[in-house]
Amino acid sequence: MVAITLPDGSTRSYPGPVSGVALAHDIGPGLAKAALAMRIDGTLVDLTTEIGVDANVSIVTAKDADAVALLRHDAAHVMAEAVQELYPETQVTFGPATETGFYYDFARATPFTPDDLEKIEARMKEIVERDEPIRREVWDREAAVRFFRDKGEKYKAEWIEQMPEGTEISVYRQGEWLDLCLGPHLPSTGKLGKAFKLMKLAGAYWRGDARNEMLQRIWGTCWHYVDWSRC
Repeated sequence: MVAITLPDGSTRSYPGPVSGVALAHDIGPGLAKAALAMRIDGTLVDLTTEIGVDANVSIVTAKDADAVALLRHDAAHVMAEAVQELYPETQVTFGPATETGFYYDFARATPFTPDDLEKIEARMKEIVERDEPIRREVWDREAAVRFFRDKGEKYKAEWIEQMPEGTEISVYRQGEWLDLCLGPHLPSTGKLGKAFKLMKLAGAYWRGDARNEMLQRIWGTCWHYVDWSRC
């Protein structure tokens, strides 16, 4: 049996491992619809994660403090997918959430322009509307290096090659698009909403080292979606 202790102190028992998705549905349809991720003994993880041992679990929704960083991280990934759909020759490197928003660094021979930002933002909204499922996969190290190198993503291949032996290689598949990432992520792109804005362009060196190639950084901001019609 697996005993799940919820934030209100109540406990639910299951005969075997249970995912966050199943747990949220068991608690109630409203929570299942609002769920974005969960915390297992304090660690933020994807909703699809299986809980196989007794644990304290809380379901994260847009009302939680954790949600903003999660939304911003996913906004970065949606932006990267939009960029590669519009400009397939572009390589993606890394794109974290920040205290005020998010960014992603890209390798592309042609400089981005403010007009490009408008196109990218519009495509991001299309991706949100597609509600693409987001799923975590664990890959073999050599297979991951080969995949990204064959795809022309030399930066990702280099990064994987320099990871310590034994490191779990996690890839997130977002519809047909995928990227190397530790996660966690939202269940689907539709959960992101459209409360985001691309703000500016800047330069950045690969791995922060001035001896390396100069990349193009796109900055954006992202917040909780608010339905003002219900306020």
